[in-house]
Amino acid sequence: MGNKFKTLLFVLLDSIIVILAVFLSWYVIKDITEHGSIYFFVKAITLLASYHLFAFIFNLYNRLWRYASVRELTSVFFAVTSAVILSLILSTLILSFTGENSTPEIGMVLITWLFMIVFIGGVRLIGRIMKKDNQDRSEFERVLIFGAGRGGTMLARQMENVPTMKMKPVLFLDDDPLKQKQVINGIKVQGNRALLKEAIANYKIDKVVIAIPSLAQNKLKELYDISMESGVNVQIMPNIDDVLTGKKQVSYLKNIDLEDLLGREPVRLDSKGIRDVINSKTILITGAGGSIGSEIVRQISSFGPSTVLLLGHGENSIYTINNEMKNKFKDGHITFVPIIADIQDRERIFKVFETYPPDVVYHAAAHKHVPLMEANPSEAIKNNIFGTKNVAEASAKYGVSSFVMISTDKAVNPPNIMGASKRWAEMVVQNLASRSETKFVAVRFGNVLGSRGSVIPLFKQQIEKGGPVTVTHPDITRYFMTIPEASRLVIQAGVLAKGGEVFVLDMGDPVKIVDLAKNVIELAGYSVDEIGIEFTGLRPGEKMYEELLNENEVSEAQVHEMIYVGKAVPKDYNSLMAEIERLPYLTDEQIKELVIGEANKKFDHPVVDKL
Repeated sequence: MGNKFKTLLFVLLDSIIVILAVFLSWYVIKDITEHGSIYFFVKAITLLASYHLFAFIFNLYNRLWRYASVRELTSVFFAVTSAVILSLILSTLILSFTGENSTPEIGMVLITWLFMIVFIGGVRLIGRIMKKDNQDRSEFERVLIFGAGRGGTMLARQMENVPTMKMKPVLFLDDDPLKQKQVINGIKVQGNRALLKEAIANYKIDKVVIAIPSLAQNKLKELYDISMESGVNVQIMPNIDDVLTGKKQVSYLKNIDLEDLLGREPVRLDSKGIRDVINSKTILITGAGGSIGSEIVRQISSFGPSTVLLLGHGENSIYTINNEMKNKFKDGHITFVPIIADIQDRERIFKVFETYPPDVVYHAAAHKHVPLMEANPSEAIKNNIFGTKNVAEASAKYGVSSFVMISTDKAVNPPNIMGASKRWAEMVVQNLASRSETKFVAVRFGNVLGSRGSVIPLFKQQIEKGGPVTVTHPDITRYFMTIPEASRLVIQAGVLAKGGEVFVLDMGDPVKIVDLAKNVIELAGYSVDEIGIEFTGLRPGEKMYEELLNENEVSEAQVHEMIYVGKAVPKDYNSLMAEIERLPYLTDEQIKELVIGEANKKFDHPVVDKL
């Protein structure tokens, strides 16, 4: 049925209802009225014209009435009430000119108003009721909604009103005692999450939808584990603020992923402190096209820098992040400058600093793959040591306010060239802090979920090929953090810097890689038996357990709820520089021996004392 035909049908039906309401009210009170037929004719015409006027004003003819709710019925109420009042005024004026008795019959007015409300509203609700009753819901998924608040209520209503979702809300669960045993939209809040397993079995639930996106990670994992054990899929609805602002539809349900299960409470930032450092400043990010670098770009751009310099070696990744940011900030208040440059090219780096003198530098460019760097140690020192030295020294020369280097937990007691080269880079930065006005700091953290160097993309590829998923050792563990969380804390650490610190992010508890593999398999919809897990043995340079600090580096100082200050002491500046100058002339084996050996030494002569 076309929209024009529906509108004409509603106009015709409403016209009949208005005329019928007038004459029904006349019939009800005809034995007590002295008015003539002209009175009722004028009343009918003025009411009909008034009603159609307000019907268009309140948009009664262009609504999807099969989704009608209290809001739509409120519109009917105001349209009818406004029409009756206007008609009363117009008919009184007209009848006063005709000589007819123009005294309004209040009883007739009230009865007309009531009939119109009942019939006009009823006609529209009949369409919704018939649509719902005629819909075959036998094939719909039976859904349990956890969370009976605003989000859960909106979601249940959406499921009822949008048959294409093919979901039927069966019951709510909620940990709030005040909501339990209540009935919302005809659906009972059965109890709290302790009843989940029992409710899934008793109500033959096909899917659990979590309507509290901000649910604490431990509770989310509990709901996920129980649902998966019961053979039921779990999804989560979008943030209610995104729904209310129109960024996402309430029906946009997504599957639970590793970031949800391993994530933690949102990081609370010192927004004012960050804005003071970044707002209206020129910010340079090296490795801006990488996982961490690109997320730092996104995060700092919300704090109003004047210019963001996107420096990277790979043209495709820089092109991508540059386009993304230009599309997001179309108002032109932020200038994004894509710069293709290799941090190993000292002359080029210094030229960039001369052309676009930055106020703050985030140094995220690095080689990070342990096995690849074991096979190519000279490349590790070129990029991670000499590249860092180039960017750091350019920062000192051109008066950068603060320089934040992204380091790694693999820099602690490193048995591999990648971790050792990052520890040398830390020492370069620490030494420069004592010889420059620039605040040089390093920030250590572990693996990030979803990064290009993460094990998770490899697991997903292996699952797509039918398995098995390969893990080096059944007991190997790693620290994990989400990319946005790590990036926010890196930015926060830069604000807290005094110079010379090695900040350590609170990574939470280490995760067994074999458990991570099992989660990825289950999230992909398979069982471990179907895909299989194969142990391949530790790779060259790989550690069983990662550490964030050496024993002699541990400090109780905590400058933020999720940031600690380490006491990592660097090698003497002159000795360090002398050995760095030797590196290009050494063989790969000599590089490994020197770099790894020096990175594992415990130096006891502090170069800076600013903590």
